[in-house]
Amino acid sequence: GYVVNCPESGATVTIDLKEVGPTYYFAPPRVFEGLLTSVMIRMEDAGALKRGMFHYFMDVARRVGPTRMDGKSIGLMDSIKYKLGDWLVYGPLRNNLGMSRVRVAYTAGEAIGPDLFSFYRSIGINLKQLYGSTETAVFVCLQPDHEARADTVGVPCEGVEIKLSESGEILVKSPGLLKGYYKNPTATAEVLTADGWYHTSDAGFIDASGHLKIIDRVKDVGRLMGGAHDGAMFAPKYVENKLKFFSYIKEAVALGDKRDRVCVMLNIDFEAVGNWAERRNLTYAGYTDLAQKPEVYELIRDCVEKVNADLSRDELLAGSQISRFLVLHKELDADDGELTRTNKVRRGFISERYAALVDALYSGKTEQYIDIQVKFEDGRSGSVSATLKLGDAKTFAPVKAAA
Repeated sequence: GYVVNCPESGATVTIDLKEVGPTYYFAPPRVFEGLLTSVMIRMEDAGALKRGMFHYFMDVARRVGPTRMDGKSIGLMDSIKYKLGDWLVYGPLRNNLGMSRVRVAYTAGEAIGPDLFSFYRSIGINLKQLYGSTETAVFVCLQPDHEARADTVGVPCEGVEIKLSESGEILVKSPGLLKGYYKNPTATAEVLTADGWYHTSDAGFIDASGHLKIIDRVKDVGRLMGGAHDGAMFAPKYVENKLKFFSYIKEAVALGDKRDRVCVMLNIDFEAVGNWAERRNLTYAGYTDLAQKPEVYELIRDCVEKVNADLSRDELLAGSQISRFLVLHKELDADDGELTRTNKVRRGFISERYAALVDALYSGKTEQYIDIQVKFEDGRSGSVSATLKLGDAKTFAPVKAAA
């Protein structure tokens, strides 16, 4: 048996984790992103000695930590360095995150950024991914120990069959499938075939090692048209997740389907960027003012170009490098219809709502005025307007993998 603990609220997750000290932890990627952001903010405020020690041992962890977690040898010197790092950095960090006793941590609900996934495994937290849905009784795929990879969701569970449709959609058959939606046979017929296969609406494929890879939602996977990367695959969620690994970026919306290049609209993380600005004596009046600071744009441009450099090494998605970007003057909000209640971006709605900004990105403008209707926390309606800057980002030639 086991005891289930739920946090009091989203704001108390960190405190509750320390109090509970769970041995098994389950959370969507957004929670892991938030925990990492809080750590990075605190480390930037630390003294030079602590900050230097943290960055040195985190370099060691990124290099050998995931390999060690997979049960492979990392050599004597790296073992000594990692042991010292565990004593000085990783152990206290796991304790601060409330994960000192965690034997296994699972994430699901949406794709997790590979860098974020590797970070937790590198400091000794056995983070793994699972794949499933309510209609499949949750479990479809799980990652076995020593086979946890950032780019897959694991192998099919016992009794689960998986196949791909011609469009690349993942179809599932198992004893755990739904019999039907309650009093809704029309909806049932849309997802369940006559021979018992469930349509997941996710696009993916089985790799050579038998692991399932999720690319994106079927309806969201697109193709670039025209330009240097005509016909290249465009997976917006993949690009967005890579951007959101950076603590300074809270949300991202990638655009590019049936267009000649990829552009993104971003939300900065107000706490992380505000902390960064204060250390540089940059004054600001609020989110809108901070988001449009030239210094902040250079900070975000550096993050975007690092993502581009990483994408250039991915043969399948090298064409998805970001050409232009902007930082929105307001945070995306579920109350404004821009996010679902589980904080997933509603990409189509956002594209229509911010059509003027989308047109400005693709027409090469350097700035664009926007006025958006919003709902305030007290229930009142109003508008937020600003003239936004639009920036260009450096892209890189695709790097061919070694034979």
